Amino acid sequence: MSILSERSLSAPSVPLSPAERAARGKAARARLPRSAHAVFDPGEKRPDPIDIIDRQSATRVPELVPVRYGRMLESPFRFYRGAAAIMASDLGALPHTGLVAQLCGDAHLLNFRLLASAERHLIFDINDFDETLPGPFEWDVKRLATSLVIAGRANGFSAKECSSMVRACVRSYRERMRDFAGMRTLDIWYARDDADRLEELLRAPVGKDVLRRVAGASAKARSRTSSQVAGKLTRLVDGVPRIVSEPPLVTPLDELLPDAEREELEGTLRDLVADYALTLSSERRHLLSRFHVTDTARKVVGVGSVGTRCWIVMMLGRDTGDPLLLQAKEAGTSVLAPFSGASVYDNQGERVVAGQRLMQAAGDIFLGWKRMTGLDGRERDFYVRQLRDWKGIARPETMDPRTLSLFGQICGASLARAHARSGDPIAIGSYLGHGDAFDEALAEFARSYADQNERDHQALDDAVARGRVTARTDLTE
Repeated sequence: MSILSERSLSAPSVPLSPAERAARGKAARARLPRSAHAVFDPGEKRPDPIDIIDRQSATRVPELVPVRYGRMLESPFRFYRGAAAIMASDLGALPHTGLVAQLCGDAHLLNFRLLASAERHLIFDINDFDETLPGPFEWDVKRLATSLVIAGRANGFSAKECSSMVRACVRSYRERMRDFAGMRTLDIWYARDDADRLEELLRAPVGKDVLRRVAGASAKARSRTSSQVAGKLTRLVDGVPRIVSEPPLVTPLDELLPDAEREELEGTLRDLVADYALTLSSERRHLLSRFHVTDTARKVVGVGSVGTRCWIVMMLGRDTGDPLLLQAKEAGTSVLAPFSGASVYDNQGERVVAGQRLMQAAGDIFLGWKRMTGLDGRERDFYVRQLRDWKGIARPETMDPRTLSLFGQICGASLARAHARSGDPIAIGSYLGHGDAFDEALAEFARSYADQNERDHQALDDAVARGRVTARTDLTE
């Protein structure tokens, strides 16, 4: 397999014409026919999936690792959310197109959501970039497609319904990528998916029931502000907001460490906030300087990220009614790196931020990165963003087949926009073509990989039963 990297995204020294770029896509078909994407045959030499996630756990906070396994045990979909490294290993063993884009690396359904732009517009976009790295465009599409099948099965949908959802999602990706192939470069860059115009992405009326759901989700997302999350996570102590303890999910520093170590870590986190500001633009550094730190705590986040070091930082502006909560999250090496090549960025936090800025149409104004030294003397990379800012997450478990299919189509279209910003939409669009060969192939792949995910989920259950790993099942996300 060829090694890919951020350098793969660079334009050639001699620019290719649109016809030459289209020919690259057609040539990729000769190397890897679209129908070949249907095949997933893990073979006898497939790495043990429990070994893969256990190796990740070795670098995480030991007392939180059982929480991660407990969450992954809850369902095949929860397992899938924590198993990006397993799928990266499987995808890396497959033939690929060589058509490179910046990848999310973990493009499942719940990593697409409503977000706020800097102009305070509500948009639909990818939200999680912990694993971002350049790679073959189809890796992201396959992970998204498989998540639809797993979510559909959890809802009791038939195999036919799940297959139809995948084909619709992949068709949406393919058709929008071909649209981008005919657009000017700046128009592609400026494209974004406004929440109040999602119906346009579907190319057909969606019905009043779906529009009501979108309106409700939009209203809820707009209510999820720093003030709202501060009201949930803090209480006033002597007139100052303090983060409420809910161990092990949220643990203030004064409960986590003895006084001397706590004071040292508090100082380190204050320095992190001050120093990471240098990665922001000058006007955003100025804005951040209007806030001061009042409290810090460790927070457990997500499913796949459980056990990584994550700190929340409570800050105030003019008074207690003017809060800002930042999240500093540890960034490790991408799960894609062994298969697509190491990042050109030495700091893994910078890798995450660079990938997010490249793929998202509008990002968090406080997104930045920093390397810090922990109490154990080890250097770790972090990226920093707002803890919550108009974020609305989907609930696939509440969706019927038609609604989940529509949501998958929106995700597919949004993923195409993200890939078109970094990859070559002409070459990718040419590879995908007008017909449904790629759509049909991915429907079969997603079915096969959903089966594999169920076997891997059972393997974790067996590993817990045998005492190979320990799971804590009394905590929910």
